[in-house]
Amino acid sequence: MAVKIDINKCNGCQSCIDVCPVDAIKIEDGKAVVNDDCMECGACISQCPTEAISQ
Repeated sequence: MAVKIDINKCNGCQSCIDVCPVDAIKIEDGKAVVNDDCMECGACISQCPTEAISQ
């Protein structure tokens, strides 16, 4: 899985969850977590307002 979440930048806003086409992101302890369902489409990367998501 190439998509990474920087938990120091993530504010838990859930913008990434709204755009994920396969529901591969959830919030745990106030931070986004990507699971193995991720198909690395990159939709979440451009949506993240804090630039916490990268590939």
